Amino acid sequence: MVGVPKTIDNDLSGTDFTFGFDTAVNIATEAIDRLHTTAESHHRVLVVEVMGRHAGWIALHSGIAGGASMVLIPEQPFDIEDVCARVETRFQSKYAPIIVVSEGAVPREGGEMTLVSGEKDAFGHVRLGGIGDRLASEIEARTGAEARAVVLGHIQRGGTPTAFDRWLATRFGLQAIDAVAEGDFGTMMALRGTKIERLKLIEGTGELKLVSPEEYAEAQVFFG
Repeated sequence: MVGVPKTIDNDLSGTDFTFGFDTAVNIATEAIDRLHTTAESHHRVLVVEVMGRHAGWIALHSGIAGGASMVLIPEQPFDIEDVCARVETRFQSKYAPIIVVSEGAVPREGGEMTLVSGEKDAFGHVRLGGIGDRLASEIEARTGAEARAVVLGHIQRGGTPTAFDRWLATRFGLQAIDAVAEGDFGTMMALRGTKIERLKLIEGTGELKLVSPEEYAEAQVFFG
């Protein structure tokens, strides 16, 4: 077996980027860009729920790129009072807030993921979702501002790949072919900086790559 890192979640520890991630981020960013118009025209809060079960990379990248007022990710449990305070601050500046939230984000006081149901997928994972609706309801109840949730769901998983993803997947494929030709099995291709390197499969998949507190702190500069 020779592997290439393909997931929109970008959560494989062995590689800087996985292919599929950039496309998903661009789709989410375009949606956020479009939602700014309706948020401003109706003067309401929009909560955009994106994919991200345990890792908040899609929310982090698309939220910063799309000019979100706040980004909520699984790695950092959120305080609903803080969220509402930032919503009110945003309205005071005459702009409508857009909050981007990963499907796996959890409130600090509860600590449990919000589930659509107890059903499990083919891999045994509980189906997540619903945090966007719950968050919008809480914001509306606590602030009195009209709030709506937009769930992007599987729209993020399809469509036309970005140029970066095509370039990256092609490079991974070329290196994977070389590994097969050399009989170097049990390896995975990984992007390190600008170079494609080979790793043992366990090195590339042994743990989840999560958003660090330092990376999240960069996004927090733009909250509010």
